[in-house]
Amino acid sequence: MCGINGITWPDRKKIKAMNEAVKHRGPDDEGIFIDDRVSLGHRRLSILDLSEKGKQPMCDETKRFCIVHNGEIYNFREIREQLIKKGFSFRSNTDTEVILKAYIQWGEKALEKFIGMWAFAIYDSKEKKLFLSRDRFGIKPLYYFYDGKKLIFSSEIKGLLASREITAEVNEKSLLQFLAFHLMNWGDETFFKNINQLPAGFYAIFDINQGKLILRKYYDVREKIRFIEGENAHENFKNLLKDAVEKRLVADVPVGSCLSGGLDSSSIVCLMREILGEGKEISAFSLIFPGRGIDESTYQKEVEKKCRVKRYTTTFTEKELLDDLEDLIWTQEEPFETLSIYGQYRVMRLARENATKVLLDGQGSDELMGGYHWLFSYYFLELLGNRYFIQLGREIKLYMKLYHSLGPAKGLLILLLPRNLRLSLYKINEISFLNYEYLTNHQHEIFNLPLKWEQRNFREISIYAETVSSLPQLLRFEDKNSMRWSVESRVPFVDHRVVELLLSLPTREKINNGISKVILRKSMRGVIPDKIRKRIDKIGFQTPDSAILLSDKGKNIAEEIFKSSDFKNHLFWDHRKIIRDYTQFISGNGKYPEYIWKVILTELWFKKWIKN
Repeated sequence: MCGINGITWPDRKKIKAMNEAVKHRGPDDEGIFIDDRVSLGHRRLSILDLSEKGKQPMCDETKRFCIVHNGEIYNFREIREQLIKKGFSFRSNTDTEVILKAYIQWGEKALEKFIGMWAFAIYDSKEKKLFLSRDRFGIKPLYYFYDGKKLIFSSEIKGLLASREITAEVNEKSLLQFLAFHLMNWGDETFFKNINQLPAGFYAIFDINQGKLILRKYYDVREKIRFIEGENAHENFKNLLKDAVEKRLVADVPVGSCLSGGLDSSSIVCLMREILGEGKEISAFSLIFPGRGIDESTYQKEVEKKCRVKRYTTTFTEKELLDDLEDLIWTQEEPFETLSIYGQYRVMRLARENATKVLLDGQGSDELMGGYHWLFSYYFLELLGNRYFIQLGREIKLYMKLYHSLGPAKGLLILLLPRNLRLSLYKINEISFLNYEYLTNHQHEIFNLPLKWEQRNFREISIYAETVSSLPQLLRFEDKNSMRWSVESRVPFVDHRVVELLLSLPTREKINNGISKVILRKSMRGVIPDKIRKRIDKIGFQTPDSAILLSDKGKNIAEEIFKSSDFKNHLFWDHRKIIRDYTQFISGNGKYPEYIWKVILTELWFKKWIKN
């Protein structure tokens, strides 16, 4: 994993400054390529071929093509063999050289051959063109600035800003979409005006002579859905997931795994043990909260015992979190809603402290197999749409029995309401803290969106969660938190083959009888402890947000913000309502306002990134 940078003119000082801004992504080495048209920069985190042969920017033997790459192509050895048969030779044992020569051989069609995660740029010095690409689901980031003439790109926004060619200004449209609908990381816009991201599944071609940028989509998961029946589905799924895990163990440095104690991370760790056998040590990194209801130590110990892993643990106090808050905001670069991502930040730091450069993690499973409770509403909607009335009643009853909640059933009723009425209820209940007048004046910018409640069945909402809402933001958190500590994070459930298989299967293979992740539970029988395989609760890396707000330091941070003129002068929100709700909560006369930390964190983001 690395950090890449580029500008479309020669300037050693600027590219050096951009490299310095993302050095945490690659502390092992630095490289720069400059000619009369481009400057390319690279910070290296050495994972494959640790020798000087893996240094980037990397050029081919003719010096015509030059690449900077961030990510991993897990099947690079198979592709390398194909290229050798076509007459190519290789100087290194890196996937980067395979990408470069695959592009020389097949052009953009090479992308179809890759299994992995990537963001790279290839410079053609003869044609004076840059080819940029991002992986199918956007696991690796690629940001850019384009003014109609010149192009600047980087793995992080701070790399772009270090060029001194761009002023940090807020993108009000993105900010409103975030405040109103929780959207953080979809499409091509960011929270910064004039800073975009290459969308997942896209490549771009920049003609340096003409100053022209063209974006093209090369992957659409909808086109890959095959609508297959579920016969032997769990066996096929297990084999494919096991292969996805095995491919992500390829490295010339130690590989470990995150272990929350949930179904997803436990499956990954136990499959690692099946693949590696008994002789190989496996390190697992966990977050614990001894004595609290959000602690999952019991489940982690079950995996530790069964798989004989070496488990490292970390925890934190409210004070430690708040002390690290400024660094977390610097790390993430764009706003986030809750403090929950700090748990992952700490786990990645724990891996760094214990000399582990590569971790596997379980992102991507929940979106595809009903891991979030709100997804049950769409399952119920699908049953209703298919007129499976008896099954619908049975599923609602089973859900109530298991979870003691009518939440998804109420969600179904809301999904059946007319769109305008749904929007009205949403405004009343979810975004009442926003400035109504400002919201009304800008509603054409934020309400004309692909909203999750417009999806009409379980497959549609799974695709939406995987490509628009949930997963893109989780992948952003994952990349930024891991790379802050120079750790490469790999996500087997986001292997495109796994995603395509799950989306092709009938809904009953994923959610049924009030239980989610049916196919994963079946396929992991005998692989993971039954105590975990049968658990239906979901905790993950949670943080006690309300308790943190009640702590002395939490109250000091909140009250300092709420007293500031900057907070009161923002047009986005109704500061009087926010302060009133906060005051009632602190005094014990009101419920915890779910939006309070979102507002606080957004204001801290303004202070860190826009005002500075």
